[in-house]
Amino acid sequence: MLKHPGTHMPFEPKLSYVLAGISIYDKEETLGESLWTYNPNKRDEREEIIKKFIIPDFKYLSYRHRFLTFKLLESFLDKPDFDFATQFESDYDEPRTIAWDETEIEDPRGFFEEIYKIASEEWKEDLHKASLEDQSDW
Repeated sequence: MLKHPGTHMPFEPKLSYVLAGISIYDKEETLGESLWTYNPNKRDEREEIIKKFIIPDFKYLSYRHRFLTFKLLESFLDKPDFDFATQFESDYDEPRTIAWDETEIEDPRGFFEEIYKIASEEWKEDLHKASLEDQSDW
């Protein structure tokens, strides 16, 4: 079973992991200030947010971890009625505050679709490598 890096805990990705790179909990004055210079509703700025903050946040994970997270994202995108706006809501039980809340993102599904598109390009080799393996051996 695939484990969280550096632990013995099973790695079971959650959709919220996808936005971890723009979670500003306790980083409002650093990461928050950087992110708030962008407008996530403008396509070119959203792309920059994804490439500069979201995708790099996965560098510490192996190709297998990225593959499972990517497949999870894909499964949610396959659900036409899934409400992606909920992923931008703050969760004070789990210290998680996204740079923009659900009222500020005009097209939450489109935001996640763009993440999927860019991840599929950036992680192309890793996704292919993992797809050739028997995931039950992880």
